[in-house]
Amino acid sequence: MNTFDQLVLLATGLTAIYLIVRLFQDNKRLGSPAVHNTYYLASFIVLLVSGLLLIWKGWDILPNPEVIVVTTLLPLGIATGLVHEFHKDKAKGYLIFAIVGFLAILVTRFAGAPRGLQIFTLAFFHSIAGFTIVLIPYFATKAGKVPGGFIGVSIGGVLIGIGGTSLAFLKSGNPILSAELIMTILAPLLLLMTLAYTFGFVKKIVAAKKG
Repeated sequence: MNTFDQLVLLATGLTAIYLIVRLFQDNKRLGSPAVHNTYYLASFIVLLVSGLLLIWKGWDILPNPEVIVVTTLLPLGIATGLVHEFHKDKAKGYLIFAIVGFLAILVTRFAGAPRGLQIFTLAFFHSIAGFTIVLIPYFATKAGKVPGGFIGVSIGGVLIGIGGTSLAFLKSGNPILSAELIMTILAPLLLLMTLAYTFGFVKKIVAAKKG
């Protein structure tokens, strides 16, 4: 990992810290921790820790099963939070889906499952979570439930999908982009993703505070 990537990941971490602080402030405004904010906080704390580990250890830690399993919490956590916030009637079912997905990825990574099954399991649950992250903010914005800036969360979902899909195909041995290109764009992609999420969530927090 070069110095540019480290600086970009540092900026990603600082952005994640800012969003974490704003989510804590939103909980304070509400008077008690909101369940959806708890999911969001857990997700962005995972992002922060992952970014710091990448700065410290470099890209070589990406194939580690522990890293793959932990980073799965990011899309699953955000998606579960969105469902709980905007579709409470489906929250319990989606939480079960997220737990099953996390356990399936955990088991396939550590139980010696065939590589193809590992990649399929990861791609399946990541893609469902990704679609959830893209669609819920889009329709919530379209319905006027949240300010237009909340669409930034959908953009973040698209970016995390691009990064996750590229890495999954790279690990499968059938990369859709060259390994060199993926490693070149990964740090900036993580920063753009975090900026998009931060923009979207902060716009919603500010609007709720004014309202």
